[in-house]
Amino acid sequence: MTVVYALTLALLGVAAALTLYRAARGPSMLDRAVALDVMTSLAMCGAGAFAVARDDYSDLPILLVLSLLGFVGSVSLARFFAARSGRRAR
Repeated sequence: MTVVYALTLALLGVAAALTLYRAARGPSMLDRAVALDVMTSLAMCGAGAFAVARDDYSDLPILLVLSLLGFVGSVSLARFFAARSGRRAR
């Protein structure tokens, strides 16, 4: 494990901890939804860093699935919050 990989994991861990704090203590449901979307992005970054560090790119379909889940989840939450606020979701 290189120093860069260890630093990357440390920074991703700090970001995940702060994001979990925001998800737990968020004042609104929208804050919690954004925090979960950020957690998906952090998981993608962690999987990408793991693939680069091990020089094994067979796990890249996991990144594709996570990106699709993140996109569908974000669009679904945006439609939900738009409908909830009284705006018409298209």
